[in-house]
Amino acid sequence: MSEVKAVKMPTCNWCGRMILPGEGAVHFSCPECGEVTIWRCEKCRLFGRPYKCAKCGFKGP
Repeated sequence: MSEVKAVKMPTCNWCGRMILPGEGAVHFSCPECGEVTIWRCEKCRLFGRPYKCAKCGFKGP
């Protein structure tokens, strides 16, 4: 039998909502440390809601 593997969907850094494939979301490395991938959903991008790096504490946008 083959093993079933779970897929972990990314979540928005600000609102925590799951980001679905094909959505107008973006992801990028932290501009400060470059070690954390930051995900932003379409709504949080549109409203300019802030994000914070979990590793270094950098705040944007």
